[in-house]
Amino acid sequence: MSAQGDCEFLVKRARELVQEDLWAAKAWLITARSLYPADFNIQYEMYTIERNAERTASAGRLLYDMFVNFPDQPVVWREISVITSALRNDSQDNKQTQFLRGLFETLPGRVQCEMLLKATEQCFNTLERAEMLLLLLKRFPETVVQHGVSLGETLLEAESIEDQESSVNCFRKLFVCDVLPLIINNPDVRLPASLLYKYLNKAAEFYINYVTRSPQTETQHQGSQDTSDLMSPSKRSSQKYIIEGLTEKSSQIVDPWDRLFKILSVVGMRCEWQMDKGTRNFVDVLHRMKDLCRYISNFENEAHAKYRNQVVYSVLLVFFKNAFQYVSGIQPSLFQGPNAPSQVPLVLLEDASNAYVDVEIERNKHIHKKRKLAETREKTMSSDDEECSGKGRNRHILINKKELPNSVELLESFKFAKESWELLHSVESLDKEFTRICMLWKTDTWLWLRIFLTDMIIYQGQYKKAVTSLHHLAVLQGSHSPQQVLGQGSLEQHRALIQLASCHYALGEYRVTCEKVLDLMCYMSPPTQDGVKAQEEPPKVKSKFRKGFDQKLLPCTNKAVMPYCFQLLLACFKLRAFTDNRDDMALGHVIVLLQHEWPRGENLFLKAVNKICQQGNFQYENFFNYVTNIDMLEEFAYLRTQEGGKIHLELLPNQGILIKNSSPPMGLLQQEFIPVLQPSIQPADRHHTVTRGITKGVKEDFRLAMERQVSRCGENLMVVLHHFCINEKILLLQTLT
Repeated sequence: MSAQGDCEFLVKRARELVQEDLWAAKAWLITARSLYPADFNIQYEMYTIERNAERTASAGRLLYDMFVNFPDQPVVWREISVITSALRNDSQDNKQTQFLRGLFETLPGRVQCEMLLKATEQCFNTLERAEMLLLLLKRFPETVVQHGVSLGETLLEAESIEDQESSVNCFRKLFVCDVLPLIINNPDVRLPASLLYKYLNKAAEFYINYVTRSPQTETQHQGSQDTSDLMSPSKRSSQKYIIEGLTEKSSQIVDPWDRLFKILSVVGMRCEWQMDKGTRNFVDVLHRMKDLCRYISNFENEAHAKYRNQVVYSVLLVFFKNAFQYVSGIQPSLFQGPNAPSQVPLVLLEDASNAYVDVEIERNKHIHKKRKLAETREKTMSSDDEECSGKGRNRHILINKKELPNSVELLESFKFAKESWELLHSVESLDKEFTRICMLWKTDTWLWLRIFLTDMIIYQGQYKKAVTSLHHLAVLQGSHSPQQVLGQGSLEQHRALIQLASCHYALGEYRVTCEKVLDLMCYMSPPTQDGVKAQEEPPKVKSKFRKGFDQKLLPCTNKAVMPYCFQLLLACFKLRAFTDNRDDMALGHVIVLLQHEWPRGENLFLKAVNKICQQGNFQYENFFNYVTNIDMLEEFAYLRTQEGGKIHLELLPNQGILIKNSSPPMGLLQQEFIPVLQPSIQPADRHHTVTRGITKGVKEDFRLAMERQVSRCGENLMVVLHHFCINEKILLLQTLT
């Protein structure tokens, strides 16, 4: 028998004995190896027996022998490949994986290092090769000097070759999260400042895009989370998110902002920035950079470039972090998956509450019982129940604390982001470098950032610039999927339209304002009657407008936005209605709109009544279509009486139809009036108060029309005013032409 035949016989005999007598099988193989020490099959069979028995120590020794004595055997490299795969595997539950890791740990360190290096050479896939080399760098830090930078450049080159659409990809993730910390934290790796800035730029772009990623890119692995967690930028980073090419575990990044801040700090120390010792937060960094900017112009050449980069990158991180936190608070759906709990978005608008502000009223004209009641009505306006103001340039933002409990944090984020933006544009060299970075990152395509910039421009009062920004925002918003945009309700889709109306109003462009508002009305539906009543009551937190609040964050809902639209329309028509030139149409529109939030606009309504008295007549044929306020109906009924001045009123567009309708019984009229009359009026006086002048010589058609209107007093006013905006759109626009 030949030597080869003897070896095969011994191996075969050992295999036959494995199941019956393991020790006998081992004895055969030990004998065989003594006789034929250069035979690979005998060695491999011995290793297989130990591996299958999960004896890590003996299997490790045999693997080491094979690696040293038979380095060219493909079977050896297949086995090493299985082990290195186990080392890179994120799973801790697989028993086989744990055994293979333990087996590898039994090998001498030198052998482990050499094995990983040679295993890397066997990899032809760039990502797999990078992961293998990364495994080497983490286990043997001394190899970082030789392989760290080259691995980083390989990953960045692979990202470029693969033409990745997003900076959040497998190559960039491995570089930023795994390789870069090993490089910059190793004092033996010497890097030029230019390369450090390049790496810092790549890291900042990755982390910012990772945190602000759109739910479009996320998988359905998120599961259920607490609402407050979803609002928190730090909590959101823990949501399940898989980067293509990586495992779920490898795709997760805990505390991305903190990681980025640490990279900034290390790069700063290496580049010899002016830094304070100890851990500093982002706000501290901003204040430090403000101080540095005061004398940055005193430096020249290299020193100037060094401190310019320090200011730009430091403030840049503060800006993006706070801008993101602000936008995630006002429009959370941008960063939430489809299964996330619904949260109400907010929209920043100019405060239009001064629409109800009255010009001086001549109180000595046309005063009667109703107005005396109005004068003595107690108006409690608490200014301490809601107060969240953004500081800077005497501009203030009002937020309802009940609608947004974290309003203070939200406005702080807005403030710091705005200050960071202004600082980055305060010096030409900073502006130029920051603009270059933004162009490199293509920030003009970031919807969330455009939302912040638009709000900041509105806050600064640059309304023409804001209009341009809003058109850009509308384009970006349209490029997102309908499912994402409509996630919080249809109004969120039209936030740009809401803000356009607000900006045109601030610019005094009332016709355009009216046009935008009326377009917006087509996308809204009136809230229920209960919602309206709750809004009109004098609560302690809502509807308290203090002098000095220039802007407010409103919930982007029908219930909040529709009343705001009515305020804008009122402000648009008010100036035209009360000019010296007579305009009954504008005055009529104002009267219709003043019904909202009654009696808030009572003084303005009385001014309108005085103007009608001065004119001696008034024509508004839409009066009975849209005026259902009982106090207003009484005033106009009074105007037709001898005591009221016998004013000639033309309010009936369809007289025949109105007369044809049978009038409701007087009992019904009295019941309709009861809820809205002042408590001081006795029941016996109510019929007299409401109907005075109607049954004393007034034309029958006017009396019937007025009684018919009384029966409508219980209608949902929001529905009435919504119909007014929809049905009279052309007429409303013509009035402002």
